[in-house]
Amino acid sequence: MQGSWRTPMVVLTCGTIILFISFGARNIFGILLDPMTESASISVGDFSFAIGLQAVIWGLTTPITASLAERYGTARMIALGGTLYAAGLILMSLVQTPVHMHLTAGLMLGLGLSATGFPIILAAITKRVDARRRSLFLGIGSAAGSSGQLALVPMGQFFISGYGWAVTAIIFGCMVSLIVLLSTAMKDPKREAADPNAAPEQKLTEALGEAMTHRGFLLLTAGYFVCGYQVMFLGTHLPNFLTEAGQDPWVGATALSLIGLFNIFGTLLWGALGGKWRMKYLLTSIYLLRSTVLSVFILLPVTPVSTYLFAAAIGLLWLATVPLTSGLVARIFGLKYMATLTGIVFFSHQLGSFAGAWLGGVFFESTGSYDTIWWIGVLLGIVAAALHFPIDDKPVERMQAAEA
Repeated sequence: MQGSWRTPMVVLTCGTIILFISFGARNIFGILLDPMTESASISVGDFSFAIGLQAVIWGLTTPITASLAERYGTARMIALGGTLYAAGLILMSLVQTPVHMHLTAGLMLGLGLSATGFPIILAAITKRVDARRRSLFLGIGSAAGSSGQLALVPMGQFFISGYGWAVTAIIFGCMVSLIVLLSTAMKDPKREAADPNAAPEQKLTEALGEAMTHRGFLLLTAGYFVCGYQVMFLGTHLPNFLTEAGQDPWVGATALSLIGLFNIFGTLLWGALGGKWRMKYLLTSIYLLRSTVLSVFILLPVTPVSTYLFAAAIGLLWLATVPLTSGLVARIFGLKYMATLTGIVFFSHQLGSFAGAWLGGVFFESTGSYDTIWWIGVLLGIVAAALHFPIDDKPVERMQAAEA
């Protein structure tokens, strides 16, 4: 939209702040587990199931919210999501039963996150930038989520220590409400008038059919399950794992913050590399490196030093998959339905997130240990690397014809 104040840099900045708040607030649940299960009438298993439910609802509804955003407006959908997200956090401060936890932290936050997360925000940013800078802008936007984790997790620990988890939930709910204001910058660009001599535009049903019969899309979707499993398990259970190993609660909070800090550099680096190297090979490398880092950490004695080194290493790989996965979808299928198609891939990610969060609680309550769930994560990383290597990353014939 020529002359609009919604320039690429304005959209990138506001989108970055939205992701900073949305993803940063989401990552306080790792440090909420211990105080909530001590004071509220919920167990570790109840808490883990609610977070897993949140992940599934988040992933299941993301293709729907993305499709609605593409049809009725991105800004409106983000504002609706921010409202649900903020209300869910505030109402969560009153939790006393598992059902209440599932309705607030699970249902309301899952719906809110689906409209304020990476697929919709990154698609809005991508539509404003040329192909040459696309991977870099996706990297910058993705890094924003972890910068929120870096800043908001220690802030959350500070408020929990000083005022309790309930007050902390209310404070973060008020912070999330700022997303509604920021959403005004994310209005979709005005479409150019259609060329009467051009080929008819692709319909959503045609785009879905094209993607579902594309072997590379299916492999990318299957591999993203592993990313969700690894990230959500660590985000939910790493602080409790460290506490059970005799570490101070601040070690867990610091570790999550360090993951966020190093992921800023990692996501920017991998996003920039995505503009120079084939993204499928970069994704293969990321999953192999993750398995290596997880293996080394679990085999070493747990100390603050080993924990912080692990956090730095895994942080460099944490959300590095996001700009590359989104970039592959845009490269293969184009931009028109990027948010919807990325949302479908993201649903697989969230199924993995549910498995990582929920099974972490199940194994811990049944065995008193996280060892089995750690090693499952290592093996899944190797599987994901094998899935990404053979992906056909060339643009589909429709895109090649349009470029010609």
